[in-house]
Amino acid sequence: MKRLRGGAAAAVVLMCAVTAAGCTEQTTGSGSTGAGPSAGGAAASGGAALAAAESLTVKGRAPKTGYERDKFGSAWADTDSNSCDTRDDILKRDLEEVKYTGGTCKVSYGVLESDPYSGKGVTYRRGSSKVDIDHVVALSDAWQKGAKYWDASKRIALANDPLNLLAVDASTNRSKGDGDTATWLPPNKAYRCTYVAAQVAVKKKYELWVSAAEKSAMEKVLTSCPDQRLPTGGNPTKAPERFHAG
Repeated sequence: MKRLRGGAAAAVVLMCAVTAAGCTEQTTGSGSTGAGPSAGGAAASGGAALAAAESLTVKGRAPKTGYERDKFGSAWADTDSNSCDTRDDILKRDLEEVKYTGGTCKVSYGVLESDPYSGKGVTYRRGSSKVDIDHVVALSDAWQKGAKYWDASKRIALANDPLNLLAVDASTNRSKGDGDTATWLPPNKAYRCTYVAAQVAVKKKYELWVSAAEKSAMEKVLTSCPDQRLPTGGNPTKAPERFHAG
């Protein structure tokens, strides 16, 4: 699908049903600055992002002790049961000029016409590391703000939820690490409101808390775009029972 630039009158978004039935495209009005994560689904009413940020629970960051990637299940599990792994689902959603290797799942080539984080164009070729699939809310950050206490099913759901995933320039993404809004924002300033709204949406959906500094940073960004909409949709917050985590 086409990623529309900031200022466009409408944005094509992907609303994923909470069943395995798949996804359907919808066109909704756009009130964001820059292109939003397509997986977010239909946008809520104007100003919802700031209101949602203000409603997030504030607590201190828990210790990172015990965090391991496999606590969130195998990477790119097919939790939506569409026979394609999550990474390829996001590449298909976010890239243009997509080409496949055998069938219509395994993406071999595509173009990120305007990387959300840097604003530059990036070409994806399978086996290359120029495009990452970023967890907008990093899994380590989630672990320290509530996910440590979840059951495995919810952690697996978070790791594979399209609402929390975005194809981005790898080199820019590596500078993020597991940072939250207080410690890292995309260099592409035009995308910051959309990025922070996506983090707020994920934290609200999964009932993750935020630090005081993080909440303050979220509100500061979103106050500059008071009509920013809150992305919704994605997958259920519980993965199918056949998936397990370490």
